[in-house]
Amino acid sequence: MLVANPRATRSAYSAELKAILSIEKAQESRAWLSCWDKISPDATPLRELPGLAARLKVDSISIKDESARSVLGSFKALGAPIALVRLIQRLWPDHDLDARGLFKGRYRDLLTHFTVVSATDGNHGKGLAAAAQTLGCRCVIVLHANVSVEREKAIAAYGAEIVRITGNYDESVEEAARMASLNGWHVVSDTSYDGYEDIPRDVMQGYGTIAAEIIDQSDSQPDQPAYTHVFLQGGVGGLAAGLASYLWEFHGEYRPRFVVVEPQQADCLYQSALAGRAARATGAVDSVMAGLACGETSPLAWKFLQPGVDDFMTITDDDAVNAMRILAAGSDTDPPIVAGESGVAGLAGLIVLLQEQQLARQVGLDGSSRVLLVNTEGATAPATYQELVGESAESVIERQLAWCAKGKRVLSTVSTI
Repeated sequence: MLVANPRATRSAYSAELKAILSIEKAQESRAWLSCWDKISPDATPLRELPGLAARLKVDSISIKDESARSVLGSFKALGAPIALVRLIQRLWPDHDLDARGLFKGRYRDLLTHFTVVSATDGNHGKGLAAAAQTLGCRCVIVLHANVSVEREKAIAAYGAEIVRITGNYDESVEEAARMASLNGWHVVSDTSYDGYEDIPRDVMQGYGTIAAEIIDQSDSQPDQPAYTHVFLQGGVGGLAAGLASYLWEFHGEYRPRFVVVEPQQADCLYQSALAGRAARATGAVDSVMAGLACGETSPLAWKFLQPGVDDFMTITDDDAVNAMRILAAGSDTDPPIVAGESGVAGLAGLIVLLQEQQLARQVGLDGSSRVLLVNTEGATAPATYQELVGESAESVIERQLAWCAKGKRVLSTVSTI
């Protein structure tokens, strides 16, 4: 399903929005994250897929590959740590706590009895657990019924205490808030609700690191975007808001067309576009795209998505699995890429639109389109990845390394000639 957003605007990025999410704050977050040993100091690859672009009959397809960002395996490594650091700084204003010092673990004694809690589908919880372990505070993670044991173990490996509930993601959010209120803990969530916006804002500022690197790596100029279309994952809307806001502020009225993609059964952003306000999903919220299986839109994220995103669409689980296999396969011209179930949503959406001329025309896709995708995660659940793709993530990475080595040999030969 696809809906054009009648409320989208191409005016300059407003001062009201800039007061919440800004390039300046995103760059500050980026500098802080460079001090954390769980994140690579180098930018993640911006890979070109000329073979796939030719098959799909668009001018170009670029994919920002977040699978290589961190040992944590996903873009969520950018959000939770920044939110935790900013929260601690607000709670201890008189201690002059340096962000870099926090990431170096220099204030562990101060934080010994400090506890944070969050609900998660997997990746946010793992990012928060790892950050809490580094900084020296206690972390409790609430998991709903659809989170796999494999993902639970990956979170627990970073020292988090796991609490299981029988309900869905939104019920786990409610349980985390209840436990925090009862015990005097602090919720570090990536979704907002009434009276709770500061931490989700900080999470989204961390995500701006991705957009900053894209600007650096591409030929983008303020009035000349490198891309005509940017496809972004849905979920509660935080990633889409974090990236779209940065690119919108940078490009202003020349910004690219933003398309947000989410699972059919977790269509809260699609429903929000129809309603003109932050809304709930209409489905069972049990998608294989675990990171996007969210039932309720973040009201804070919606402040950016309602005026800034042009189109909202939904895809099936089969669409996502097909996209995973396409990226894993690679070709003579395209590197094999490990992309998890949620990481491929943008590509899956692009393929769906290009299969129907009417839909493609509706979003302005044609032979001149330059498309940007973001692979938000690698194989964060390795067993699930192998089951869906039919090949292990390690095997795909080996083929990727071989592809890159071959490319370097060719380039070396050409330069010698």
